[in-house]
Amino acid sequence: MTVFFKFEADFVDSLRCIPMQVRYKLDTCGIKLKLSDWNHMTQVERGALVKLPCSTVTEIQAYQEYLQQLIIKNTGTPPTNLPIEPEPAWLNSSTVPDSIQDKAQEIGLTITLSQWANLTTLQRFALIKLSRSGHENHNFPKAIAEFNLVNSH
Repeated sequence: MTVFFKFEADFVDSLRCIPMQVRYKLDTCGIKLKLSDWNHMTQVERGALVKLPCSTVTEIQAYQEYLQQLIIKNTGTPPTNLPIEPEPAWLNSSTVPDSIQDKAQEIGLTITLSQWANLTTLQRFALIKLSRSGHENHNFPKAIAEFNLVNSH
């Protein structure tokens, strides 16, 4: 299923930036996709990366191979492989990562364990990415609001 978040609305129509669901798939298949490489791709190629499944072992392998071929075709250079997290924090609904709590505290919030557990895997992934330094942190409060986490004090 294709999911775009409201906080991504300013770029998902044109797909000029890499949406969270594709970033999730990149972390799942262990490939680094630079924005410059993404921008070399056609709308159709970007759309395929959005729509292609990447959950089962077979799907992850197929996604990885497709993406590698796409990057080589468009840039002439193979992509950088990333280590695949064996137990990523976004799959753990029983612990709210410190980076999330720290970022939430900056905007005067606390995220409870039940709130964290009730988020989808993709929502947890998005919050983790948005809470890291050097990422589009201005979207963290937007994501918090979109995921209905603002009433947590």
